[in-house]
Amino acid sequence: MKATRTPALLAVTIGAGLMLASCAATSPASPPPVTSAVPSPAPSSSSAEASASATAGNATPTGTPQAVATGLEAPWSVVFRNGTPLVSERDSGRILELSPDGTTRTIGDIPGVAGVGEGGLLGLAVDSQGRLYVYSTGRDGNRLQRFDVTGEPGSLALGRPETLLDGIASASYHDGGRIAFGPDGMLYVTIGDAGRSGSSQDLDSLNGKILRMTPDGDVPGDNPFPDSLVYSYGHRNPQGLAWAEDGTMFATEFGQNTWDELNIITTGANYGWPTVEGIATTGDFTDPVQQWEPSEASPSGMTHIDGNLFIANLRGQVLRAVPVADPSTSTIYHSGEFGRIRDVTEAPDGRLWFVTNNTDGRGTPGPDDDRILSVELTRQ
Repeated sequence: MKATRTPALLAVTIGAGLMLASCAATSPASPPPVTSAVPSPAPSSSSAEASASATAGNATPTGTPQAVATGLEAPWSVVFRNGTPLVSERDSGRILELSPDGTTRTIGDIPGVAGVGEGGLLGLAVDSQGRLYVYSTGRDGNRLQRFDVTGEPGSLALGRPETLLDGIASASYHDGGRIAFGPDGMLYVTIGDAGRSGSSQDLDSLNGKILRMTPDGDVPGDNPFPDSLVYSYGHRNPQGLAWAEDGTMFATEFGQNTWDELNIITTGANYGWPTVEGIATTGDFTDPVQQWEPSEASPSGMTHIDGNLFIANLRGQVLRAVPVADPSTSTIYHSGEFGRIRDVTEAPDGRLWFVTNNTDGRGTPGPDDDRILSVELTRQ
């Protein structure tokens, strides 16, 4: 680790602005969405109360998605800096600025990115001062760095890196990598087990965990374990984070061969890996509120909009909507239309953006892949 004290990150507040207009290029009309119910256990008492108080999902993808950008190389994360979209490319190590006409330009290359397998340039976040936070795989493990961004839209550039956290065990798979900001102002980071499954139950390891940090990079006084950044443990490879309007925290997680998961995350909870996978009902671990076979899901990025959790699925090649009011059910959109889907987010103008990942070595690229697509949301 970089520092002698517990490794830490700087929590920030995401900046948002006006969204650029989507450019043309349409796809064939979408088939009707498919709604399914998946048997799941009831959440814990506190989580059940939070879910019951939530409203049903009110945002529905409507119409034909339009291409915002094409020809990307394994894009992983999209954030908005004062209205300008910034995109990370996993293998190239580039941060791209996306222009209103759909063209891209490189604002900087993240130094020392080791883009092997699932590792490389992963999650992004932007604070209220416009600084860019980057989670990536380096030669000595996974790390989090901060960069000043200079210039105006159309001429943005990255400053020198400041490393906030490093030395986290990495591998060609299970690197986690999502950075998200909670309603409490704390920064949360998903960390995979990097193929060391036993580390998920080891509270002295940061692998197989979800971490929580203060704005100054210290351990919050109300974290569950003294002098530790660990917020929850027993994870295999979590990659999606989102919060409902009432503050309920959700995370998606890649399973091994049996079940992928959607979990409600509570402080100090143990989610069972590697002892259990999916719903166990043993009472010793916190069970997921929904589970899927990996061939139907492989859930990565996630966002919450008006009572719905929207989840990007890789192997399943679907955009999935889960109502917070009943997270044991889901509705599928765009099944197989666009291939592997890595990330999903709400743009500043309220449209839904999702990111394909057909050039990541596991998909079948089309002539325009990889793409960022935009679809209108109908709100009730």
